[in-house]
Amino acid sequence: MQDETVIAVVPAAGVGRRMGSQIPKQYLMLNEQSILSHTLDCLLSHPKIKQVVVALHPDDQHFQHLPQSTHPKLCQVLGGGERADSVLAALETVNEKAWVLVHDAARPCLSHSDIDKLLFARDIFPQGVILGSPVRDTMKRVNSEQNIASTVSRENLWHALTPQCFIAKGLKDNIALALSNHIAITDEASAMEWAGISPGIIEGRADNIKVTHPDDLALASLFLNNLRQ
Repeated sequence: MQDETVIAVVPAAGVGRRMGSQIPKQYLMLNEQSILSHTLDCLLSHPKIKQVVVALHPDDQHFQHLPQSTHPKLCQVLGGGERADSVLAALETVNEKAWVLVHDAARPCLSHSDIDKLLFARDIFPQGVILGSPVRDTMKRVNSEQNIASTVSRENLWHALTPQCFIAKGLKDNIALALSNHIAITDEASAMEWAGISPGIIEGRADNIKVTHPDDLALASLFLNNLRQ
């Protein structure tokens, strides 16, 4: 049986090559502090989250300088080469019966209201549930030359967001098994899906964006300013 303990897991071992920065993107400045600092502030301040586990690159030289690094609710582990490796390393340290919220380090605009919605949805989706956003644009499938091959119906298509919420043991076991079978795990839900489990999905806020490209910084800054008002 699971308990009601909630632990957040933040894979933060990536280097963010697409940002073209000299430092990992999670440490880029956004308004008055780093992207990762904003992410951690939201998770650490939520009253239902007991602990936040951050998976770091073995050569990380930046995290120790963040004010959040000494927070009593925060725990550090060494991450791996891929996101799934880092999540798995974090899951090895937590109570197997706990609920875990896995959240991208580079999603600094997370709100407490989205966390609350996700935790409430556990009663509806005990197999696990993630935040998502329905696809609103016309979707195109292209070939290798970037010519449009077809239009894809957007009905029932969603963008997967984070946090993604699962019981620690089930998520840990399924990620480990998928990795041992050389399955590409792009998010936590994909590991559960590979194991034959269909997680639930609920709509999250549209401003919960992931900072991936330089242009995203200005948009994230705007969203953060609106959240703080």
